[in-house]
Order: sequence, then structure tokens, then C-alpha cells
Amino acid sequence: MRVVIRTDASPQIGTGHLARCQSLADMLQRRGADVTFICRHLTDGARERLAASGHEVRLIAGDGATDELPHSRWLGGAQDVDAAATRKIIAGRPVDWLVVDHYALDQRWECLLRDAVARIMVIDDLADRNHDCDLLVDQNLHEDMAERYDGRVPARARRMLGPRHALLRPEFAALRGRRRDGSVRRVLVFFGGVDAGNQTGRVLRLMPSALPAGTAVDAVIGAAHPHRADIVALCQRLGYACHVQTPRMGELMAAADLAIGAGGTAIWERCCVGLPAVCWALAENQRSQVDAAARLGLLHAPARIGTDDAALAMQIAALCDSPGWLQAMAAAGGAQVDGAGVARVCRAMGCSGVELRRATAADSERLFGWRNREAVRRVSRNSAPIERAAHEHWLAATLARDDRCLLVGERDGQALGVVRFDIDGDAAEVSIYLAPGEHGAGAGGDLLAAAERWLLRNLPRRVCTLLAEVADDNAPSRQMFVSAGYRADATCYLKRIQPDE
Repeated sequence: MRVVIRTDASPQIGTGHLARCQSLADMLQRRGADVTFICRHLTDGARERLAASGHEVRLIAGDGATDELPHSRWLGGAQDVDAAATRKIIAGRPVDWLVVDHYALDQRWECLLRDAVARIMVIDDLADRNHDCDLLVDQNLHEDMAERYDGRVPARARRMLGPRHALLRPEFAALRGRRRDGSVRRVLVFFGGVDAGNQTGRVLRLMPSALPAGTAVDAVIGAAHPHRADIVALCQRLGYACHVQTPRMGELMAAADLAIGAGGTAIWERCCVGLPAVCWALAENQRSQVDAAARLGLLHAPARIGTDDAALAMQIAALCDSPGWLQAMAAAGGAQVDGAGVARVCRAMGCSGVELRRATAADSERLFGWRNREAVRRVSRNSAPIERAAHEHWLAATLARDDRCLLVGERDGQALGVVRFDIDGDAAEVSIYLAPGEHGAGAGGDLLAAAERWLLRNLPRRVCTLLAEVADDNAPSRQMFVSAGYRADATCYLKRIQPDE
């Protein structure tokens, strides 16, 4: 799969667009995709991170002209000129997905590239312009989430909306699970990669009066922070740790008891690891997200924080003295964001990285062990332990049947799980379970999507309906099937499939 991503990063634009695109690109690359970034603006730090990840980066020049979109000045040129430059770069090789994450580009740019690529994906959170796309991803919260893109994208376009689809690096999902007691011993201060208004410096100066004595503080800034030298000196004077362009953001968030920072993707990173936060918007496009997250109890958005440092310090101090509030915030955030958003988006792009093969007699031993695990038996029709002789008889019979497909899924050479299709006419019942250690991070959905594609590829037009029976107390499986496009019927979940899907 070849993927081209058009985005930018600069002091004016910030680094958030590039950061979420790189999270997506890194996972696509791990799953075998060839990813190229096309940028007009790119900070030195961003360029270094992309190069270190092995992604190709192509730069296009600005022409000075602009269109009339609210953020057109961010582009540094007219959309038609930008599209022509992009088209020239991608010519000569098929492009499976063109991904665009840019407030200054809309359907005019996308239409000019439509015939040069197979599919177009848009990452947005403003809903202030029209798009010609096949897939829209908006990872933020909004009051009108379900309707805000009505009339803005084609009816055929799939919409992946909300923080379940947050494009986070895998380290955040891996660091979930820390139990928090509501005490504040370590605070993380981070206001994004640019922080032109130096909220970092402002907050650091308030910390001695706002935090309990002895509280450790980690300040994180980008390499291009305009007040970098002042912040480094301030941290040295106060005895705080200053991290410049750190690759350890996940670890720092997991170690902290409270964060103070801005909106953007960092909200979902903090939620994923269950880190309570004091948060406010640094840009107009963050305001809706911060307000919606505050209403759900995912963070505290302080009032009157404009220039009233004393009021801000009092609110931070009050939060530090409210362990129940902090614990509730941590639980709400962790429930909202599971860290599997990138995997879900990759799956929607058809890049799960899962390879399927038919099971053989050589799989007998590990299938026997996996199927007999208590976690699998608990949600199976037959919850009793299976005897080895019965298992071997069942497997031999299964492999001989032409109305049953038993598949083993693997990713990166490691077993992922098992899928079975029991075919009856033009319908097939699907059963699925994961290998030990593979629960979470979207593994089940990846395996299911790959199995559906295997069925369509290997048994075209034989099966058009899939059904799945799920135990009433198996909420993760119900969510997986619903997310995969199955609809709940009276007794099961159903999905229609077609060869051209």
C-alpha cells in the first residue's frame, strides 16, 4: 500500500497536525505501507522526527497567493498551485490513499487530485469547509458531532468521529492501567510544541504557590519554543526538570499525577493514560474540544485564566487538594480513550497488517491451549473445558469440511487469533477469539476485518451475509462487531458483505 500525506508544521500552524499524521504514518509503515509526506512548511524538529522514522519527505515551494478560507494564509500559496505541485510529486506510482490534514485545503484541492489517487482521507476538526473524500476522521469532541459534517462531505464518505479514533502513538495504550490515588506528587506542564504565548513560563512561575511543598515538576517544550532559554533557566532555578523535544512523553504522562496544558491531541494522550488535567485552549480551534471534554469530566477548564495568575494558582491548588475529583477525572478519561484509534483508522484504510491462512493439523496444540483458556471459554457457547481427544477429533473433522473455514491470523510473524466461518447457504456464522496477550488496541477488529476480506477474496459471491452470536455479558465483542458495521438483530449481529468492499 502506498500512502501520501499532505500536512504542514510551523510556529503559526503548530505541530499537532504533523504529530497525529506521523502517528498514523508510523503504524501504516509497521504494517507494510510506503508513506510519503508532502509539506510546504516544516520545522527543523519535525523534519528530524520524520527522517528518524524512515518516512520520505518531499517539500513544495510557496507562491505567495492565497484563497479565501479562514486559514488560507497558513498554506503559503493558492490551492490549485499546491495541488499541481502535489500531483507532480506523486505521478508515476499508484497511490492507494491520499491523506490531507490542513485547515487551508478543501474540496477544490481534493478534486484536483481525485483522479490521481485511489482514495482520499481527510483529517479535520473544524467542519468549516467542504471536502471530496472517502473517509473523514475527526478525533475531537463536539456537541453536534453527528451532524456537523452533514453537507460537508459526500454521503458515501465514512465518518470516524470522536476520541475513539484519536491518532495516538502506541506507547500511550501500553502505559494504561496505573492506579491513581488522587494525591499529587508530580506535575507535568506541556503546552504543545510551539506555545508562542509562553503559557509554559507563566505556569511554571505559579507552581511554588500553587503546588504542595515537595511536588516534582516536569516541563516539556519543543525544540523551536520561542522562549526556550528562559524556560530552561527558570526550571534550573526552581529545581524542576525541563525536557526539550522529548521522545518520552508517554512515560512522563504516566508518571505524573496532574497535568497542566493546552487542548489538541494532548488531551487524548492524557485521557488514554488516565492523567487528570487543568487545561485551556490556546487557539480558537481548541475551544470547542476543551469545553466538550470539560463537560464530560475529562479535564478541568479553569474560569478567568486570561491574565489573572492568582485565580489560576488558586484553582490549581484546589484541584491538588481534591483527590476524589482527580480520581474521577482519571477514570472518565481512561474510559473515553483506549489508545486504539490509529489501529481503527488503519483498519478502515485496509491496512491491518494481518495475514490469514487456513489452519492445519500442525496448529492442533496451540489451538487446544488457546480455546481452553478460561477467558475464551467464559464467552463461548460451551464453557466447559475441552478434552484433548475431543479437540483432535473436532479439528480433523473441521479441516475436512468444505462448509467451514478455520483461519489463523498472524501479524509481524506472531499469532494474533483464530476466526471460524460456518457456511450455510449464502450466510456464514463468524466466531473469533484472540491469542493470549493480544487483547486490546484494536486487535480483534483488525482480525475480523482481515477475515472478512479473506472470505470475499477466496469465496467470492458464495457468502453475502455474516452473523455473530455474542454472549450478553461480552461487551467488548459487542462493541467490536458494531464498530465493524454489524447491526444488532433479535438474537445476533448481522452484516451484509459484497465482493467489491
